[in-house]
Amino acid sequence: MKNKLFVAGIPYRTTDDDLKTLFANFGTVLEANVAIERETGRSRGFGFVTMSTEEEANKAIAEANEAEYDGRVLSVRISEDKPRPQRSFGGGAGADRGGDRGGFQRRSF
Repeated sequence: MKNKLFVAGIPYRTTDDDLKTLFANFGTVLEANVAIERETGRSRGFGFVTMSTEEEANKAIAEANEAEYDGRVLSVRISEDKPRPQRSFGGGAGADRGGDRGGFQRRSF
């Protein structure tokens, strides 16, 4: 997907709607999301914008990358979707979580 953009350097008070409005200057925005910290609910200063075509995405990169927006310099590039590492839950090696965290401790007799 060459029409999904990674946008860094966005002001912390920017909302999804603000991001969508900004990138609507370059074409049709299908989706705009500001990354939010789970613990605090505050912006992480970056987000993702999906344009309707690759041409619109390229136009957005050409015009918005290194442009100033609300006192900050944006960095805009194609988002590279990388597969997330698969996590295993429970069982297997390391499942004994003893130690001083209050878990079960194995004892040798």
